[in-house]
Amino acid sequence: MALQDSDDFERFLSNVDQISELVKELNSSDGSCQEVAFKKADQFIASLEEMEPCKTKINKTAINTNPSSENSPLNIQCESAQNPENFIRILEKDAEERSQRRKMNEDKANALRENGNKAFARGDYETAVRFYTEGLDQLRDMQALYTNRAQAFIKLKRYKEAISDCEWALRCNERCIKAYVHMGKSHLALKNFSESRICYQKILEIEPQGETMVKGTGQTLFRLNNGFSIINDNNIVKSCLSQNFKEPYAMDLCLSVLKLWRIVCCENELNQQLLIECPNARQYIIQLLASPIDDIYRECLNLLSMYSQTPYGRELLINNLHVNQMAETLMGSICRDTSSLSSLAVLESLATENKFKIQSRDNFIAIFALPFEHLLSNIVTANHKTLASLISVIGSLALDDVIGIKMANREEFWRCSLHAMEHHIGCECESVLYPLLGLMINLASHPFQITQELAVLTSSRCLELLCDPHGGIITRVAGLLSALLPTSRAATQEVVQNGIVKRLLKILKVGGEMSSRYSIKALAVCTASIPQACEELVKLDKRLHTLRKLLGGIDEVVAGNAALCIGHCLEVEGAARGLLGTDCVSLLLRHAAGDAKRVAVKQNAAITLGKLCKAEPRHMVKLMELHGLEILHACARLIT
Repeated sequence: MALQDSDDFERFLSNVDQISELVKELNSSDGSCQEVAFKKADQFIASLEEMEPCKTKINKTAINTNPSSENSPLNIQCESAQNPENFIRILEKDAEERSQRRKMNEDKANALRENGNKAFARGDYETAVRFYTEGLDQLRDMQALYTNRAQAFIKLKRYKEAISDCEWALRCNERCIKAYVHMGKSHLALKNFSESRICYQKILEIEPQGETMVKGTGQTLFRLNNGFSIINDNNIVKSCLSQNFKEPYAMDLCLSVLKLWRIVCCENELNQQLLIECPNARQYIIQLLASPIDDIYRECLNLLSMYSQTPYGRELLINNLHVNQMAETLMGSICRDTSSLSSLAVLESLATENKFKIQSRDNFIAIFALPFEHLLSNIVTANHKTLASLISVIGSLALDDVIGIKMANREEFWRCSLHAMEHHIGCECESVLYPLLGLMINLASHPFQITQELAVLTSSRCLELLCDPHGGIITRVAGLLSALLPTSRAATQEVVQNGIVKRLLKILKVGGEMSSRYSIKALAVCTASIPQACEELVKLDKRLHTLRKLLGGIDEVVAGNAALCIGHCLEVEGAARGLLGTDCVSLLLRHAAGDAKRVAVKQNAAITLGKLCKAEPRHMVKLMELHGLEILHACARLIT
């Protein structure tokens, strides 16, 4: 081999080695490595263009004149590797393929990121982490996936993993502010104060106006500089918070500390946690809430109100403060000043939490029921807005089974409620009566002796209110009747004798979803046990037009009770005959045939259809026209 040929061959082998290394680097999953490889490729191409063309014209080797393409880097033949134009075309093709693959991976990663964001928004942080992780499997250098997963890790209190994700995000973008924010939070949660401070300082270096971009920088600086330690370390402050106001400035200092706490904790969960988990702070908050000095009480109440506005804040209060003592103080302030709505706002928020309800069970009567009944018994002079809010608190607490049973079994509550119903017209307290009736409906579902004993009196009060001009009051009165009448035949007899059928029929003619549900149920109870109710109903509506209209409606609960009422009324002489020529058979058949989803509706319709044909055989003609005999045969087991 000539010397020149030998040089060409050595240069060729060198080129092949370099190309092989470039291919490996271009195939790397590391984005930064790929970028370096592209730069090297550009440099290599430039060197080829400057190089003197190879002078070897004839392939003198006999090793393999047609090598396999699968063994050649980037599917190139050895000859083409020495051709700069071919090499450029191959690299361009490879770059295009890589771009397409990356675009596909980006689309998949973005879709997974969106799914993760949705899971994060609904509080399912574990699922969010899973989606973000799957997204990173598609695209390892997607900064947003790292910062989003870090945020989810923080919510799960997996701070070290959050820090790791932030570090990866910074590898993707060293000026990523979100990464520094989440890293700072994580270090702070781990009590790595110096590291946390460095993160926030870095934000300000990247963005000098970072104070406006990173919410709560001042709050963070307060925390990083151990601002909360003043509670334990400063004797003067501790003395003021203990309400030892010997010095003229003591009360002002106490108010200032409370205001400072509220400001640094507002919308800042970490600060809220640090403050409320401090033993001294927990003690001071409860003591200051009971302060006889109005300004201190109000400022402490503002602090509690700030916590109570978020689920996390409420959880911190319930887990760290003496709940019963706090509730007792708030209820006491409500009784002293019935115009104060701030205390009620805090209680309303807390009452929605199951933990609060559970902790309130043992002392519910003393803390809540007795003050509430006292205010309710003085409804004429009470602040109606305050009383309505208090009813909302009691109603939320009564959703707990233990508390609901205690309240439903209290005679004093029912008598105070009857008193409020009696004085409704005179004092025009619709804002109180409406929520009160809702509470009574819920509690009447508990069949206690006291509700049965007072059922007659309560039903009579309800009957009086069925003429109320306010539709909402009428609806809830009908609801209370529908809950009470099934428990007392005496109460049912009383209201039937006093004209309830006519009033319920009037409500049903007007319509309305809830009013119809309640009224038809109450009417079904009346017609089931009191023959007088059936007679009066047939007399007021001979062809039962109103009931047939309800039977044809879309509300199955209403339709089922309407069928039941029609069946009861068929006991009245001439009632079945009055339905000849109407759509009653077809309506009942439709429900009995299986259109209804509720089994009870099918049963009521089938039974009533059987009664109708038995009471008036001429209905059989219509039934046969509709092929109803086969349907009745299938439903025969339902007919008694």
